[in-house]
Amino acid sequence: MAHLGGQVGWNDVTVIGKKGPKTGTHLKSQSEIVAAQKKGLAVETEKKYEAGGNKQHGGPSNATKLDRETEELKHKTLDLQVGKVIQQARTAKGMTQVELARTINEKQQIINEYEQAKAIPNQQILSKLERVLGVKLRGKDIGQPFGPKK
Repeated sequence: MAHLGGQVGWNDVTVIGKKGPKTGTHLKSQSEIVAAQKKGLAVETEKKYEAGGNKQHGGPSNATKLDRETEELKHKTLDLQVGKVIQQARTAKGMTQVELARTINEKQQIINEYEQAKAIPNQQILSKLERVLGVKLRGKDIGQPFGPKK
């Protein structure tokens, strides 16, 4: 028996605001759900969409999509014919790769890549090489003498 005022004995139990879960409250643990069902309260459960799913391991990731991609994308590299023309013109002028690189203010490695046709074509570098070597490296007439425009 609960008393609102006065003296409370050892056998009296005072319960304040313990009527069970209010409507619209969410019971988190399984024991809370079982306790509510034992009291005769209506318990409604709903499964949340993708609840508890580990996002790292669910569904295909972008890496998987990239692995499945079949289209090969490559940079356009220099034509092998242009590389041979650069090498022939350089040796005809009696220049080494280092001397040619120094003349056009580039690294020796770039000249090496252009001669092996591994470089991604840069129009500024090709223009410098054309002027120094005196040979056309772009257009239809690759390998022809390079002269001023008429």
